Amino acid sequence: YGGRSKLPHNLKQLFRAVAMSKPDIKLIGEVMLYAEGFEHAKDLGHKLVEVYQLSRQLLSSQKHYDWGLRSLKTVLSYGGNLIQRERKA
Repeated sequence: YGGRSKLPHNLKQLFRAVAMSKPDIKLIGEVMLYAEGFEHAKDLGHKLVEVYQLSRQLLSSQKHYDWGLRSLKTVLSYGGNLIQRERKA
């Protein structure tokens, strides 16, 4: 992220090392779609994640393109808002 800087050595000593793993984006997409009220969330979530992964690989890698988890979650939330709006109408 922009503006990130390294920690000074004296602050690094205060923290423990933590192992990180890559999140399962397909599972996150599926769960978010179920939570938003989609009936076929598993298939739709996998397809949407595939679109994001292909877009990341095939489209140009300019800074204003964001194909990460944050933008995927935004799209899923927006889809949920559309479903809720349709149900109220």
